[in-house]
Amino acid sequence: MLRIIAVALAAALALGPVEGQAQTYPSKPIRFVISFGAGSASDALARIAGQDLEQTLGQPIIIVPKPGADGALSAGEVKRAPPDGYTFLFGTNSALAVVPNMQAEPPYNVLSDFTPVSFLGENTFFIVVHPSLPVNTLAELIAYAKASPTPLNYATGNTYAFASMATFAASNGMKLEAVRYKSEPDAMTDLLSGRVQIMNGTSTSVLGHVKAGRLKALSTSFGERSPLMPELPSLVEAGQPKLPIGPWFALVGPAGLSPDIVATMNKAMVAALAKPAVREQMERHGFIPKSSTPGELAAYMKDQLGVWKTALQTAGLTPQ
Repeated sequence: MLRIIAVALAAALALGPVEGQAQTYPSKPIRFVISFGAGSASDALARIAGQDLEQTLGQPIIIVPKPGADGALSAGEVKRAPPDGYTFLFGTNSALAVVPNMQAEPPYNVLSDFTPVSFLGENTFFIVVHPSLPVNTLAELIAYAKASPTPLNYATGNTYAFASMATFAASNGMKLEAVRYKSEPDAMTDLLSGRVQIMNGTSTSVLGHVKAGRLKALSTSFGERSPLMPELPSLVEAGQPKLPIGPWFALVGPAGLSPDIVATMNKAMVAALAKPAVREQMERHGFIPKSSTPGELAAYMKDQLGVWKTALQTAGLTPQ
């Protein structure tokens, strides 16, 4: 009898570590799918966060750019991924609030096809023009655009840039033509060459070119100034109403993620965004880090669907 117990105990001890290892999370690299290409703000911010998470979680964080369709391609990939905690969308308002409102038949349901993990923060945008445009303020840009016999072109590498400039044009009675790109780095090429004249872009893309004189900055696209260019007026100071929409980031996984995995990733991300070194790196890109609980993010995403729906309708943008 004692021998049988001893054998059973030995077998249990032998199996124990194997079962424990199978339940350990994470045990392999984690993918952060982003909606824009290499060199974009999404790419830069995902890498900053990922470097810290690698230390906390003990596994590599692989950044996977999946640009196109305003973020629908990246979100679709995450929606289809198994809910095992190894694929997340390091997403923005483009995929999570605009696509559901801009496509007549959205390829996913934001509220049921994804598991919220944490809010990540908000990004800063600047309205810039090519130096060949004889304007130095928003008021001058408005007057010049109204007097132009043909519409001026503006480049967009994301849906916030597209919707914000459409709102700006509609509220000022201007005609502006959108030239849409998969990602900001692509848009920057044509803006710098003068093939398009205007862009509302992230500091990641525009700041260096403004400081080098290759672009002229007219204002932020927010109600406040930015410490990155403190001399530049805010949108409100430039005589414009504050826009009802803003660019934001969030981390979500596919539907069906276990609460334990969500808790692990949320704890790691909240800790990362609270670290001074991480915050400093992100702030250099004009990003304002802000974390949340999964429940807070779920409520925010639901609210943002309505906010963006109203804003897009006001700008005259209808689902296609």
